[in-house]
Amino acid sequence: MSLVNIVGMVVLDNPTSFQNPFQFEVTFECLSPLQDDLEWTVTYVGSAEDSSKDQILDEVMVGPVPVGTNKFVLQADPPDAKSIGDNDVLGVTVVLVGCSYMEQEFCRVGYYVNNEYSEPFDEEQGVPMPLDISKVNRTILADKPRVTRFPIDWNKKDVSGQENDGGVEHNGVTMQQDGNVMDKGVSSGDDMMGSPVPSMQTTTPTTGSITPGQEGREEFGGAVEPMSMEGL
Repeated sequence: MSLVNIVGMVVLDNPTSFQNPFQFEVTFECLSPLQDDLEWTVTYVGSAEDSSKDQILDEVMVGPVPVGTNKFVLQADPPDAKSIGDNDVLGVTVVLVGCSYMEQEFCRVGYYVNNEYSEPFDEEQGVPMPLDISKVNRTILADKPRVTRFPIDWNKKDVSGQENDGGVEHNGVTMQQDGNVMDKGVSSGDDMMGSPVPSMQTTTPTTGSITPGQEGREEFGGAVEPMSMEGL
């Protein structure tokens, strides 16, 4: 049984400029005291054909985690467009939000992302090159996330063989428990304004994590199931 369950994720500041940070309001429940902190990562898939263009936008340790329902805002810098290349910036790609416990990934949430040029251009000649990244807008399909869950060992010890009692807060990330709801503006992002988005599918569960860019890139990796805006 998983000791931590993501019960809600809201995409903030969406649609927005490609150059603006990613922001996710994450709600999760902790069912039992944890020995260690939770590690959250945001990964941007730069190209469907080239895994070397994947970028880890941020890695944040959150803890100590109290038992109950917790909420925090996960913010990550935008991807480096120069590392992606002009030809791969525009169009549909994926952003992944993953959570790990003691270096074991147990949950991953994937969203389709559409990047489009904001100004009119001659369709026969294409978008003006070199690409002016300040004129690219990003839209996340926020109402159609897809969640992947992996079984892990929740009783794993730390490297010293001792239980970790948590400690102090990391990276300035604070969590809010029941009754402290954040009030922030949210856009649904349900209008992709561009290429059609593939339909969500359920796939056969697998054991272990799959790194973006390896097997399962198109499926977001692992055991996949639809996730509604009301919860996971």
